[in-house]
Amino acid sequence: MNTLGALTLSRFLETWRFDPVALVAVVLLGVLYAAGVRRRRRAGEPWPRWRGTAFTVLGLGSIVFATMSALAAYDQVLFWPAAVQNVMLDLIAPLGLALGDPLGLAGWSPRPLRLLTYPLVSSVLVLASELSIYFTPYFENSLRSDGVRQLMHLQLVLTGALFVLPMLTKEELLPSWCTYPVRAALVFLDGLFDSAPGLVVMTSGTLVAGHWYATHRPLWATGLQHGQMIGGGLMVVIAELVGLPFLLTIFAQWWRSERTKTAELDARLDREEAARLDREEPEMVQPWWVTDTGEVGRRYRRP
Repeated sequence: MNTLGALTLSRFLETWRFDPVALVAVVLLGVLYAAGVRRRRRAGEPWPRWRGTAFTVLGLGSIVFATMSALAAYDQVLFWPAAVQNVMLDLIAPLGLALGDPLGLAGWSPRPLRLLTYPLVSSVLVLASELSIYFTPYFENSLRSDGVRQLMHLQLVLTGALFVLPMLTKEELLPSWCTYPVRAALVFLDGLFDSAPGLVVMTSGTLVAGHWYATHRPLWATGLQHGQMIGGGLMVVIAELVGLPFLLTIFAQWWRSERTKTAELDARLDREEAARLDREEPEMVQPWWVTDTGEVGRRYRRP
């Protein structure tokens, strides 16, 4: 691994590393999703193209980029590529997969997961997952063992999905009090939670997997502490960049929900008004001189 050249921009774009496990998982998910879309359309049920694009490009694409790009090629010699790799799997990939609504496409509602997807519980699980990775031997073991690394990547995607899926697609998994204003507040708080690991990593005086990187660091690399500060800073930046579109998506869903409710209310009121008019007898219109109390009316009413 120390034979890798200095990580320039051109080398970052050109360097790729084959990951058979990740590739098989991505292809399998893509095939299953495409089969679900095809089944829906054969049954005459439309499926939004933008959901398929989000699932494929943002969801599966993030997994491919995180596990097979230069991030994966350099993650064992530099800390910051590994940090970016993990935050992509934890935040960006679950967001893309959730926007694709794979559970809705399959017609499956995972009610047994209701406890794990409960608001704040899922946020705490994401936070605990990230902290356990960086402040236990977990992360260094993932650098030593490909099996542990694959397990860590799966953990990051799943814990991230536990929070995102119910917020964006599976509302039945949320409690009744979790209205759109509450969801917006929870997404904002989740953005703060997601930034916390990066802040801790960036400011910590303890090196993450310091012994490993001290042994495998190439000659052209900067100091270990500096590399960890860069990695932590990138984790914070990516977390904030992901949090903003996530929050905007919640607001867009809120606006569409209110618009639908307003249209349904107007239609119901129109139906009630039409039914009321049908039940009432038409009013008898009397000549003006019958009801006029003036002199002219009295003259017209004289025999």
